[in-house]
Amino acid sequence: MVDAAAFLVVAAALVSAAVVLIRTRDGRRALPVLLDLLTAAGLIRLAGPPSWPVLATTAIVIVLRRLLTAGLRSASASAVRPPS
Repeated sequence: MVDAAAFLVVAAALVSAAVVLIRTRDGRRALPVLLDLLTAAGLIRLAGPPSWPVLATTAIVIVLRRLLTAGLRSASASAVRPPS
């Protein structure tokens, strides 16, 4: 049951990110939606029987989410600043 719920969240992540990408035509807005929902799916899978692959996959998604979000923030902040 846990795997089925996680699968549904992954499917929702792909659909939601695709909708955001189509509507905004901006991957920088679609990527956080995808990563947040993939993080949720990983956390749901942690509610099931414990295993190292599940824990490692969830940790990797969380690290990627944090790194990419920080990179997107710094890129957008530098794009907003006027050149010196």
